[in-house]
Amino acid sequence: MEQKNKKARVIAFYLPQFHPIPENDKWWGKGFTEWTNVAKAKPLFRGHYQPRIPADLGFYDLRVPEVREAQAQMAREAGIEGFCYWHYWFGNGKQLLERPFNEVLASGKPDFPFCLGWANHSWTTKTWTKRKMGQTDGMIAQQLYPGKEDYIAHFMYALKAFKDSRYICIDGKPLFVVFDPYALPPDFIPCWRELAIQNGLKGIHFVGYTQNTNGRGLKDMNGNVYAKGLFDPNEAAKYYNFVTERLGFDAVASFGTWRSEALVKNRFWFLLHRQLSVRFNVSMLDKYDYHKIIRHYYVNEDKWENVYPSLLPQWDRSPRSGMNGIYVNSTPDNFKKMVVAALDLLQDKQEEHKILFLKSWNEWAEGNYVEPDLKYGHGFLDVLKECLFD
Repeated sequence: MEQKNKKARVIAFYLPQFHPIPENDKWWGKGFTEWTNVAKAKPLFRGHYQPRIPADLGFYDLRVPEVREAQAQMAREAGIEGFCYWHYWFGNGKQLLERPFNEVLASGKPDFPFCLGWANHSWTTKTWTKRKMGQTDGMIAQQLYPGKEDYIAHFMYALKAFKDSRYICIDGKPLFVVFDPYALPPDFIPCWRELAIQNGLKGIHFVGYTQNTNGRGLKDMNGNVYAKGLFDPNEAAKYYNFVTERLGFDAVASFGTWRSEALVKNRFWFLLHRQLSVRFNVSMLDKYDYHKIIRHYYVNEDKWENVYPSLLPQWDRSPRSGMNGIYVNSTPDNFKKMVVAALDLLQDKQEEHKILFLKSWNEWAEGNYVEPDLKYGHGFLDVLKECLFD
């Protein structure tokens, strides 16, 4: 199918969780995937859209090549440039959920661009399902940074992907996203940059995933307060610059959910709710109007050349977290308003850097996906196609 020029490079985060693995079998029961949470979800209030049932692809298994081919075809037709596969490397060579991407890499199919995003966080018993009040986290897989030997092993694993013709590059360098840039040891990026040159690459284009505000503050090397945190809505520049200038990343993938929620709810109540939820596992209905979220999601700094804003089609974490994190009115029509606003941020950027990260392709248990479902069909994909092509 012939397509006209696209207005943005949309890269969609892709969750490889939809297949059984021994670790999930052990903790949640034989055959567990996030489809388990998706299917058993129930509405928590009148008009709450749950459960969410997939349409075209059904409750798929990512070990099936035909599923991966169908996903790529739908993404391609909607104007999505490629998938950013979440990649789990816990240190000492330990990986989880690696099978779908390994098969994509080894088979050469689908013939669709991709990159890797390192989900560098520990897995606990709250990773895929909600905790109950008073329950403590059990550790499933702890994120470790053992040192240079492990950095090299990690790089050599990723190198096979970096050298694949399908791998997405920015400024001629393979794109590598890091979920928690603040946790990355300071010697990691220099090590990988050196290894990249030694192995015939121009370098690595490191992108740090960050909110445009945060609950925790930032300090400089002398211990002075750099950003006060507490979800201040006006500190985006400080967080973006910290990731690039202090931590050594080339760019940031920016997200505005915390800023939006704090402004919509009121910062005091937002802080209180997060403390009760995160520290004490107190579950309270946490509902937002998606249309209001859009108003506060982006900041002027998202126009910077080295900032890649995000698109958030829907959000409802209730299948995972109970009553926490539910956006209502997240319809294709309202999503179109977000896409239009995001495209406006890119107008003065170089073509190479007109990047939007789509969060996400298939995070079904977070109600955060564009794959077809029974309610909206191809609605979210149709919006992307309408807005991206001239």
